[in-house]
Amino acid sequence: MRRLPVYLLLDTSGSMTGEPIEAVKNGVQVMISSLRQNPQAIETAFISIITFDSEAKQVVPLTDLASFQMVDIRATGTTSLGEALKLVSTCMDNEVTKTTAEQKGDWKPLVFIMTDGIPTDDWQLGLEEFRKRKTAFTVACAAGSAADSALLKQITENVVSLDTADSQSIAKFFTWVSASIGVSSTKVEDGGQEVTGMGELPPPPAELNIVT
Repeated sequence: MRRLPVYLLLDTSGSMTGEPIEAVKNGVQVMISSLRQNPQAIETAFISIITFDSEAKQVVPLTDLASFQMVDIRATGTTSLGEALKLVSTCMDNEVTKTTAEQKGDWKPLVFIMTDGIPTDDWQLGLEEFRKRKTAFTVACAAGSAADSALLKQITENVVSLDTADSQSIAKFFTWVSASIGVSSTKVEDGGQEVTGMGELPPPPAELNIVT
């Protein structure tokens, strides 16, 4: 069975303390519950969570939806986005099955990045590593006014922004991510097609602005 790997890179720096980090934890739980109701997603989607603050950590390795258990995450420290990009590159190398002459590998991974601030490390170095990997689709979300959507545009064409990093906006972001994973898993299951652009995903809710 070919899996659809999904990596969520979540900012857990100190500025996420309080309402934002609680909203992220709830958002992930709601996303997983919703995907478990989707017959295509439950067959295909595998989810991994990488957090980044003063360092980047893979807190949940690539896991099927039925076994997925969210871990407690805390907000602390700085914003090592570069390290997170480097780490997700290594995780993809280790976890995603490559296509060979003998077998079809996994589908290209989907990557969702959410940050509420500016990277405090050498993010371009991380980006160089990340660019060497083939992802089907990467979306970056600038949550709140302190995030730099122009910088995120250098990581991926597909950038969305939230005016505020409050619980309602963050919840809407995760609802949209969940719908996007659902659509992607249906596409690969039914037609063997990978999502390649924002136009193939569900329209974002009003809280989510597409950065052009």
